[in-house]
Amino acid sequence: MQVITRFPRRPIAVLLAIAGLAFASSAFSMEPISVLNQSVKRMPKGPWPKGDELGMGNTQGLATWARCAWHLTQATSKSYELSYLRSNTMPKSPFSGPYIQKYKPTGGIPFSAHAFNGEELEAGAEPASQATQMDALGHFAYLPEPWKAEPPFPAEKARYYGGHTQEAVKPTADSPLLKLGIEKAPPIITSAVLLDAKTILNGGKPMEAGQVITRADIERMIQEQGLVQRGIAAGDVVYIRTGWGERWQDPDTDQVYYSKAPGLSYDAAQYLGERRAVAVGLDTPFIDPVPEGLLQGKAQPAEGTPPGMPFAVHHYLITQAGIHHIENANLDAMANDKVWTSCTMVLPLREKGGAGSAVRPVAIGVPGQ
Repeated sequence: MQVITRFPRRPIAVLLAIAGLAFASSAFSMEPISVLNQSVKRMPKGPWPKGDELGMGNTQGLATWARCAWHLTQATSKSYELSYLRSNTMPKSPFSGPYIQKYKPTGGIPFSAHAFNGEELEAGAEPASQATQMDALGHFAYLPEPWKAEPPFPAEKARYYGGHTQEAVKPTADSPLLKLGIEKAPPIITSAVLLDAKTILNGGKPMEAGQVITRADIERMIQEQGLVQRGIAAGDVVYIRTGWGERWQDPDTDQVYYSKAPGLSYDAAQYLGERRAVAVGLDTPFIDPVPEGLLQGKAQPAEGTPPGMPFAVHHYLITQAGIHHIENANLDAMANDKVWTSCTMVLPLREKGGAGSAVRPVAIGVPGQ
């Protein structure tokens, strides 16, 4: 029998006994091995063609839809909203212009019985970079060597996923992304794995700013949540709850949420790349760990971060592995219900040449007991 992870095949009862924790023994529903093995047979193997712009989006199709469909057919499945409510007073990204939505007065059409309402965004707003959002593969690039902050910025040397050049992706300062824009991202309809770092790694307390989730931590969560036999399948979305989402408040009176955060280590990003996840979503604003003071230039990156790459997870997942980010995911309700596997759907807007999109991810799965 073919299995999906590098872990040896064992009966589920034995695996749960090995975990030896009440956490792992909670009953939950994951796809039968027969469904998972059929998915393996249908999964495109790669390598992807020259000039590819989909990255791990190439995994989406019959293989992931079959896994997703199984969760949709379970009698006790529930749906979960994984996005935050967007508003003028929500936490705001420091990398974007002000997000202020103005509400227009009710209008009418002359000589008709119609009335209508609408709204407009203040100049400078970047809705694709605020609240729950997804990065395009063209959002991030890399240089052959660190920039020494001497103008002008050497954008012409930038390279993107698949080896695409700056000239091919964004030839002029006011150009949209001609390649790797958010419109190239496929509809993500697949199975998801939720890992609960807050509970397993931090004793039920939210992780601290700068704290990292390593490859070993991911393997530990997989074991203690009873997911060893399933593991992370190609084309999965991997959601990770750190507990930082508890900092999300509206109105954002303390303005802490976007100032720092926990995140993934570089070797954790590599682990997820090896398993060919299509997207990684955290309840944090950066995916990368951001110690207090880093954004202000007053602190060093988290320990283990490669030199010259303070956002090394962005670098690896987006430019090397072709894996999308889902930032500011709202994961508490699903984690509290112990929905470790589910069907998830993430549909980015088809903004031509956009570097990202606001998204409303949902998950459908069976609560644990």
